[in-house]
Amino acid sequence: MTDRPLILACPLPRTLPLLFAPDLLRGLFDRYDVIETTDDALPHLPPDTLREARYVIGQPPLTPDLLARMESLRCIFNVESNLLPNMPYEDAFARGIHVVTTGAVFAEPVAEIGLGFALSLARNIHGADADFRAGREQWGGEGNAAARLLTGSTVGILGMGMLGQAVARVLGGFRPRLLAHDPWQAPSVTRALGAEPVDLSTLLSQSETLFVTAAVTSENQGFLGAETFAKMPKGAALILLSRAGVVDFDALIEAVRSGHIQAASDVFPEEPLPLDHPVRSLPGFLLSAHRAGALDIAFKRMGEMVMEDLALLDRDLPPQVCRRAERETVARFRSKPVTTN
Repeated sequence: MTDRPLILACPLPRTLPLLFAPDLLRGLFDRYDVIETTDDALPHLPPDTLREARYVIGQPPLTPDLLARMESLRCIFNVESNLLPNMPYEDAFARGIHVVTTGAVFAEPVAEIGLGFALSLARNIHGADADFRAGREQWGGEGNAAARLLTGSTVGILGMGMLGQAVARVLGGFRPRLLAHDPWQAPSVTRALGAEPVDLSTLLSQSETLFVTAAVTSENQGFLGAETFAKMPKGAALILLSRAGVVDFDALIEAVRSGHIQAASDVFPEEPLPLDHPVRSLPGFLLSAHRAGALDIAFKRMGEMVMEDLALLDRDLPPQVCRRAERETVARFRSKPVTTN
């Protein structure tokens, strides 16, 4: 062991080469002692290693006892993106240990594909392409019987965190009437982001296109159900971008099957989705295999963020690039950990 700061790296399902471009990866190993481990192996590392570890890249499960043995720990870099209920956050905060996430890198890629979903549902781009290939295309206005414009329409965003804010930005050129509902956000902050803060009922009843970008929490698991979808205007589009845990997925399928709404989703209750799952053959439901944010440029940005904040922490400054977990909300998150990149 040298006098360089010690990093324990257990970023599964990520890998260090996935997160760090070659030059940054060389810099990481030049500036730090890096021990690559796994969630299961970390508790069994030598006591001196645990005691001297200053940083963790990953968010392995930590018991109060294990965290207590990591006497030099300064920061946990969550590169999975979801803050998981797998560690004693209060103990970490009491010791001044930062818990940060690089999840903001996914906001713009996911928002962009969400915009694509919204346009395709509004203009039936995917359906028109399939019809053309099958020789049943409808020319001109005949193919636009149910089409509508996104420009100037009323668009809702449920959840104005980093992803919701990115959705608001990509929608700017379409000049929508932008509504938003986020019970964790002050109304003045929502207005500053360019949206009109409204209650959930108003959001549902007035949005022609609704982007669901809320994280799964202990307070909203499955809260979007049959009654919720019934409040939406007929023909409205629901774009599910965050996590499937915020919706009753069976009820969403039924709302689409009935013809009341359209939907698109990049996330599902079970991933991979069984081959016989009914949503696979459901017209009016646009499907994407949890690929919206999985771009190499996003993963490499994670490594850049970690390196920038490591440099600050080495100078006894707080992290500024990664997003810090908040004491008041972190224990409420309930997203399932990802298993694929």
